Amino acid sequence: MTTTFSTAGIQADTGVTAFTDAAPSYGISKTSRPSLRTVQFGDGYRHDFVMGLHQNAKVWSLRWENRTETDADAIEAFFDRRIDTDRGEAFNWQAPGEDAPGRYICTEWTKEIPYLNRATITATFQEVYDQ
Repeated sequence: MTTTFSTAGIQADTGVTAFTDAAPSYGISKTSRPSLRTVQFGDGYRHDFVMGLHQNAKVWSLRWENRTETDADAIEAFFDRRIDTDRGEAFNWQAPGEDAPGRYICTEWTKEIPYLNRATITATFQEVYDQ
């Protein structure tokens, strides 16, 4: 099953949207982690090269601030369902400013409850290519 996490909400192949307030708050960040290897020779010569087919996977740090408990629970439940499979299930997500959606897994998330009936979710999305 293909699942999409977008600003319009979480949508599975069935076309059912689980909730509507899925746009992350401002202040997100993207980290690039190129798979770069270096060989250093005794004479001072150095050679750098990239490893693998997909050498520059992206990692996004996202926040959903001051959301209703209902929306925060839906976001958290989405992450829980993806990780409850044997090896984690990737989902489609289009990062701000990117041309097309990519495949991601949520590797970590935190839920804070600063006020009654309000919550903040912080999550890390890791780009994947094998699913």
